[in-house]
Amino acid sequence: MSGILAYLVASLLYGLIGWHFWRTRWNAPTKSGGGDIIAPGRERYAILAPLALHGYTLYESVFAGIGLSFGVGSAVSAIVWLTAIIYWVSGFFNRLEGLQTLIAPVAAVAVLLPLVFPSLRPLANTELPAFKAHISIAMLAYSLLTIAALHALLMAVVERRLHQPTMPSVLTNLPPLLTMETLLFRVIWVGFILLTLTLISGVVFSEEIFSQPVKFTHKNLFGFISWGVFAALLAGRQFYGWRGRIAIRWTLAGFIILLLAYLGSKFVLEVILQR
Repeated sequence: MSGILAYLVASLLYGLIGWHFWRTRWNAPTKSGGGDIIAPGRERYAILAPLALHGYTLYESVFAGIGLSFGVGSAVSAIVWLTAIIYWVSGFFNRLEGLQTLIAPVAAVAVLLPLVFPSLRPLANTELPAFKAHISIAMLAYSLLTIAALHALLMAVVERRLHQPTMPSVLTNLPPLLTMETLLFRVIWVGFILLTLTLISGVVFSEEIFSQPVKFTHKNLFGFISWGVFAALLAGRQFYGWRGRIAIRWTLAGFIILLLAYLGSKFVLEVILQR
């Protein structure tokens, strides 16, 4: 019972923070009316409470028994949790209030997913350090590329609203588009490097543990296609100066394919086929 309560409290806190940022950033009134649930100077630290509870629930769901129980619910929840942490750290160096407005409501739902979609069985070979390292790198790659996708969506919204007479206050407080674009490619570069390590470690893991070459399953195929999309985007940026809408479209395309690679296959196997 106490475990379920932690999920619910974390979701509630995320929801309250998301509501606060929506009122004060996205849909801010023309006059400051006071009565905010979080004092302006403490906003950056308020999210630590749901982040800590979210991490606790993940530990309980993933390490519930022998081995790692890493189902589709835990996978999505872990990606969103790591995304929120990375964003929180980045917030000390860049003004990214718009992303926090988007992430908090998503996290409020994601923290409950391990309850809705529990893992059916522990993963095999999870007692091996190499496998744990592979999973950790993969989750960091997914989280960084999730941030890139959210960042690209926010850039698309800003670009669309540039020529309109009025803009929400959260958009007017964001850095210039060129600054956001530079940050986007920094995130993509780090995420791409980690994705490369994920694919390489997956191949090595298959060779060392199963003594057979990696199979081109749905997951692996889409993973390599996503890697190719991000590689083409970075090459286009480097040699042809790709930016703006082209960068946004390639970023979102690569992220959607990556989402299909792992979460799509797990959803079909665990939720639809019950395997």
